[in-house]
Amino acid sequence: MAKVFLIPGLGADSRVYHNIHISGYELIGVDFIEPNKTDTLSTYAQKLIDQYDINNRSVVIGNSLGGMLAVEIAKLVDLHKVVLTSCPKTVDEMPGFIAFLRRVPLYKILPSKSFTILGFFVRVFFGKMDTYGKWLFEDMLRKSSWSFSRWAMGAAVHWNNKIIPPNLYHITGEKDLVFPAKLIKNATIVKGGSHIMIYDKADEINEYLEKILKAV
Repeated sequence: MAKVFLIPGLGADSRVYHNIHISGYELIGVDFIEPNKTDTLSTYAQKLIDQYDINNRSVVIGNSLGGMLAVEIAKLVDLHKVVLTSCPKTVDEMPGFIAFLRRVPLYKILPSKSFTILGFFVRVFFGKMDTYGKWLFEDMLRKSSWSFSRWAMGAAVHWNNKIIPPNLYHITGEKDLVFPAKLIKNATIVKGGSHIMIYDKADEINEYLEKILKAV
């Protein structure tokens, strides 16, 4: 059975894909490993390739930060297919606040207690959630490694990719406040989709994924 690797975003884990179901494939949730301080998204992507034995028969789906990592994996391995959700595919699709954080790297001075602040960020920017959804996303934040999150913020801010790998499919949300759809080119737009559409618009995402994986 072909393998589909699911890479979550910053502050999340594979539970973000709880509602994703793809028939005929083995779904493998990717857990983040601790990076070296000198790792870039590219060198970290190689570690995931080695850890999970990702090869040219694999499909990789990446959400948010996981989408950026999926791009880097696809630049290193000739994947069968790579699917991005709720993220940019190149630096040209990055929002303005990323350029600001390059100049003023506030993430470097945030204390570990900032997860409380990030919980507020989830509620404000990720869209409306039911009671379980709020608990799930805040629990993922609480259980995230702060050292990984601090590294990931810096690696994402300094991501300068301009290459679009082959066999890439892109899905983004109409109401994504983190990576606005107006900046994303050549993507399928999910009407009403927020930054957490992989969770709360999973029925629609599942339909898109089935079509993508069945396409020749």
